[in-house]
Amino acid sequence: MTTQYDDRHDQYGQHDQYGQHDQYGRHDQYAGHDGNERDGRGYGPVAEAGQRVRERRHLLPAGLREPLTARHWRELLYVLLSLPISIVLFTFAVTTVSLGAGLLVTFLGIPVLAAGLTACRGFGALERGRARGLLGLEVAAPEPLRPRGSGATAWMAAVLKSGTSWRNALYAVLHMPWAVFSFGVTVAVWSAGWSMLTYPLWFWVFPMYAGQGGIQLYGDQHHSVYLDNPFEIAVTALVGLLITLATPWIVRALTTVDRLLVHGLLGPSSLGARVVELESDRGIVVDTAAADLRRIERDLHDGAQARLVALAMDLGMAKEKLRDDPQTAARMVGEAHGEVKTALQELRDLARGIHPAVLTDRGLDAALSSVASRCTVPVRVDVDLAERPAPAIEGIAYFTVSELLQNVSKHSGARSASVDVWRTDDRLLLQVADDGVGGADASGGGSGLAGLAGRLDAVDGILVVDSPVGGPTRITAELPWRGGQV
Repeated sequence: MTTQYDDRHDQYGQHDQYGQHDQYGRHDQYAGHDGNERDGRGYGPVAEAGQRVRERRHLLPAGLREPLTARHWRELLYVLLSLPISIVLFTFAVTTVSLGAGLLVTFLGIPVLAAGLTACRGFGALERGRARGLLGLEVAAPEPLRPRGSGATAWMAAVLKSGTSWRNALYAVLHMPWAVFSFGVTVAVWSAGWSMLTYPLWFWVFPMYAGQGGIQLYGDQHHSVYLDNPFEIAVTALVGLLITLATPWIVRALTTVDRLLVHGLLGPSSLGARVVELESDRGIVVDTAAADLRRIERDLHDGAQARLVALAMDLGMAKEKLRDDPQTAARMVGEAHGEVKTALQELRDLARGIHPAVLTDRGLDAALSSVASRCTVPVRVDVDLAERPAPAIEGIAYFTVSELLQNVSKHSGARSASVDVWRTDDRLLLQVADDGVGGADASGGGSGLAGLAGRLDAVDGILVVDSPVGGPTRITAELPWRGGQV
């Protein structure tokens, strides 16, 4: 059972990487799980039962049962539906684009063209849904329209300038010839395979109703060859079996082209995807900055500010007792002096949390050595950098290692740890390892590692966690190398 406290964030505005809810509302993913529960790594009876199901062997090999699988029938249905749908899309796209282009000499051309492109965007959404349902293809929606202003004119301008609109129209045009080809090949191969495979079950139709021995393989005015004896019927069924077994792979090859068309023309463009990614990263940066400001305000309000208020009150009381009781006043002044030292230390710690002076003056090696010295376990620090990175990257690297070492101290149960920093080409790599109990996981939405991964992603960084249950834990962070300091 996990005990939850208030949901305050730690000094980095994130949950602790090992996931256990401590006095700051953090959740420890090193916390033990009951054997009757399924933990985040898939252990427990439920996961073991699922593993047994996955390991259950089929009576037929994969190649023989493929024509009967649900995946094949979904792909077959996709190909069969593509022809009528593509005819509708092709007709609509060509008609509206041609009509709009022809009417551009009048004021009606732009609205007609914008309306046609908007409808093509809607058809593109339907095609993405059809590909997701029948082909299992997950394609993200393209970037939305961004009209510069309000009104119909701004909307039409946004539609006509959007590359997504034109790519959806291009898909409607290009998909039809491919749908005709794939439909013809699929129907021919599938019907031939199953007809020949089941020929022993229905060959009697020919002598009874057609007046011939079986399927006519060859015939002219003087000679005819029919598949009518047991050997020929068996060979026909065998050939049908081979075609039937090959049909799923033929259909899959055909739908691969459909996947490429959907992904390339109906999904987001690389530029649009980059814009969305940058917008998301900007949101993360803004949230992080706001969380840092709240942390600083809370630390000042609950720490140094409260201590200074108490100090002012103590000095006021000492001033009143100075004439009547000098000894008590002297004692109170001495206590106030101790409070001043404590307040100064808290202010130094707060300043170090914002940006330590040692990092600015001496770089990562000295700053990380200082952080390692405050860790509860022995930490080996190895920084192999010929030059210093840009200040922003250097600060992110420092706080990343600092947060990871804090969590090693609190939750890993390790006896030793190590920090390695090095540069590879245009990337800065950080690795924090410990010999603790393991089990760290960055996939949980509420874990500190997930938040840390989001922070790194905001600057095109990557976080890789290797932490099997029982340990050891090895967490690698990769940051872009930007700029440089002497």
